[in-house]
Parts: sequence; structure tokens; C-alpha cells
Amino acid sequence: MKNQTESLEHASVRQYCKAVRVPTIGANLLSLAEQAVKENHSHIRYLEALLAIECEERDRHAIGNRIRDAQLPRMKTLEEFDFAQAPQIQAARIRELAEGGYIERSEPIVLIGECGTGKSHLATGLCLAACRQKRRVRFTTAAALVNELVEAKQNNQVRRLMSRWQKYELIALDEVGYVPLADIGAEFLFQVISDRAERAALIVTTNLPFSEWTTVFPNPRLCKALLDRITDRAHIIETGTESFRFRRTMEKRKKH
Repeated sequence: MKNQTESLEHASVRQYCKAVRVPTIGANLLSLAEQAVKENHSHIRYLEALLAIECEERDRHAIGNRIRDAQLPRMKTLEEFDFAQAPQIQAARIRELAEGGYIERSEPIVLIGECGTGKSHLATGLCLAACRQKRRVRFTTAAALVNELVEAKQNNQVRRLMSRWQKYELIALDEVGYVPLADIGAEFLFQVISDRAERAALIVTTNLPFSEWTTVFPNPRLCKALLDRITDRAHIIETGTESFRFRRTMEKRKKH
């Protein structure tokens, strides 16, 4: 009779947990209850443990959602970045940026260097760090963003799309300068960057020194205005000219 009563009580508690949307509590109430009895915990300690495990699961779920929404090209963390291969990049500076102060202050980060020097890896790692802080993040290439906006213009959806991009706390624009942009594309990119100036954070990766940006943005006045928005209060990090990705490939070949 006692076992039957307890089973009904457990079922009832699980039903309440489902109703108030605390499924992790419902799934762990018995195991934590047994642990509480074994370790002689108080009712308050038991309740604290239940609430803590629910909060931890919600945090994991929220972070997972942020990472999916960010549309990162690959999962590359800052912990995986080999700073020994890129001695000109200060690891302490990157780790400080990963704490997220630049996002709170709406400051840009510009990563400048040749292909294979770790720009995209660093940008991705900083985006992941922001996702772990449960911030709204979006990663894209400059070409993909421009194509999306051009398509939106054809469908009279530019205002709606721009509004969506403005909601992100951090945008990473990868590969700025890899592909020359037509006037309409350059104007769209300027609009996105200009809308974020002093209001939201931005990460830009580019293989071009600022003096060569006119090769991508043919309108000199727009190019100057764009650089003014990007570099104002920016953290400018040079990743170098030697591709350590290429060097790593050559080292592997030598071993074989």
C-alpha cells in the first residue's frame, strides 16, 4: 500500500513538473531524493539541488540554441587555437576580448592578415564565447550577407531583413575584401555596418590592408566612410602574412 501511494505521489509530482515546465526536476527528483536521504540533507538543500540542476539544463539549452542560431561555419574554439604558431597574436588579448566587454561597449574587432593566418578561427572562437554568454550572435561572409540583401531588395523585404540583423548583439563578417562588390552590394554592407556603429558589436576579418580597400569598394567616399565606421574604437589585430595552415601541411608532407 505504501509503495502504491508513493508511486502515485511521484506520478503526481512529475505531472506538476510537466505542467510548470520544469522537466529536469521531474526526471531527477527521485535520484536526488535518495541522495538527500543518504547524505542527510535538509529539505531546503534538496530543493536547492533540484532547482540548480534545472537551471543548469536550461543554460545548456539556451547556449545550444545561441550556437545553432549563430550559423557558425565550423566549431572552432579559442582553446583549440595554436598561439605558438602565430606568435604575433597576443593570446592574453584574445582571451580578454572573449570575456565580452567589447560587446557591452559596442566596439568592433578587425582581424587583418593573409589567408591561413587564423582570422576565421579567431572570429569563430570569439562568436562561440559570446554564445556561451547567451548573447545573440550571427556569423556570415560579406558576400553571403550582400547576396541576402540583394535578394531581399528584389522581394521588397530589405527593411524587414535589416531589422532582423539589427537584433544581433554581435555580427561576424568574414572575408571582407575577398570579392569585389558592385555599388549596390557595397552600399548594403555600409548600411549594415553603419547601423551598428556605437550601438552593437562587430567582428570583421579581411585579407586587405586598409589602404587597398578601394579595390573592393570602388566608390572612394563610401570606402572612406566605411573604414571610418569599422575602425572607430576598434580592436585591430594583425594575424600576419605567413600561412601557418600551409606551413602545417608542408610539415606533414615532410614527415611522410
